[in-house]
Amino acid sequence: MSFELFIAKRIYADKAEDGERFSRPAIRIAMLGVAIGVAVMLISLAVVLGFKHEVSSKVIGFGSHIQVLSLTQNQNYEMMPVLTNDTLIRKVKKVQGVGRIQKFATKIGILKTEKDFRGLTFKGVGEDYDLSFFQSCLTSGKMPKFSAKEASNEILLSQKVAGDLGVKVDEKIFAYFMGEESMRARRFKVAGIFATNMNDYDKNYVITDIYTVRKLNGWDEEMSSGLEVTVNDFDRVEELTNKLQFIHKDTDRNGVTYGVFSIKDIAAHTFAWLSVLDMNVVMILVLMILVSAFTVVSGLLIIMLERINMIGTLKVLGATNVSVRKIFIQFSVMLVGQGLLWGNVIGLLLCWIQQKFHLISLDATVYYIDSVPIQFNWWLILAINVATLLISTFVIWGSSHLISIGKPSETIRYE
Repeated sequence: MSFELFIAKRIYADKAEDGERFSRPAIRIAMLGVAIGVAVMLISLAVVLGFKHEVSSKVIGFGSHIQVLSLTQNQNYEMMPVLTNDTLIRKVKKVQGVGRIQKFATKIGILKTEKDFRGLTFKGVGEDYDLSFFQSCLTSGKMPKFSAKEASNEILLSQKVAGDLGVKVDEKIFAYFMGEESMRARRFKVAGIFATNMNDYDKNYVITDIYTVRKLNGWDEEMSSGLEVTVNDFDRVEELTNKLQFIHKDTDRNGVTYGVFSIKDIAAHTFAWLSVLDMNVVMILVLMILVSAFTVVSGLLIIMLERINMIGTLKVLGATNVSVRKIFIQFSVMLVGQGLLWGNVIGLLLCWIQQKFHLISLDATVYYIDSVPIQFNWWLILAINVATLLISTFVIWGSSHLISIGKPSETIRYE
């Protein structure tokens, strides 16, 4: 053990009475400041990551990662269908990183009861469509078996639409669709009710089978409103969207041109809002690291002031300024280390309790989720700890130069 580390441990372990050592409260406050700062940083990071994950997952649940859509309108200013045949699907699958591919078709219609009505977008899906998102959001009823081969005559309604229209599970309701020459009616059974708390989607969409929607649009089995493409790594969604842009260069046999859009383009306002949260987290991290460094430096200066006679004595006995500085730097690093330990324990424990028991609730109509979400990213947590330690050490190193000020003969007589 080096001379500097031995002295630093003795100072750190000094248990003198508070009346004799006025630095003990300062040490406790410094350690508490580091612990609180680290805990606040970890909680802020976990909450923002959880919030971004929950909200983006709901948006992706409705629209997947990438969509291939028609850019060509017909005479009624409606988008022409996409030919979702094997040729197009093979082209998309050739791009490395593409995961699931699923077809969908949409039709504007009106759901009507005896007392009320609502204009909605009917989204048709088939057996190839991943409905696990809606399954996780189901509040009552069951998931119907949608098919591209036959009509199920069943629909999934959001809790908001069902409440506004006053319908429940297993009830039947009429839907009306505008055709080229006349209004057409269909009678559906409400198989299930879901709630995603994303009002922009809940109040506008009904889920049914793609067979019925295609028939209402007058399309054959190769025609769809588009393709939804999932990717294996969401961080590459923009890169893969650009790689799929080659589809835009061709037109199909109906003269329709296709466009490829990522979910960040389709729901740009939502992802722009989520990106603002990153700046908030950065500001919190910077402020908390600065507060932690300030409290540690304050404690260090108090310790140096209290130990000024010891500093003078060490210098008289031959210790260099560098050696004395090492003593107080190592002492401060011990202080920061203990603060980091308690900060991690407090922060991670509170995050785990919230993740497990959802003690803090939110207004789902405002925040899209009913409780404060938590998500752990262990690499970022490690980065926060390392950054706090390095920045604190650098600030401590700078402030330790004050030891070089003054002559040993003067400091040893200080009272």
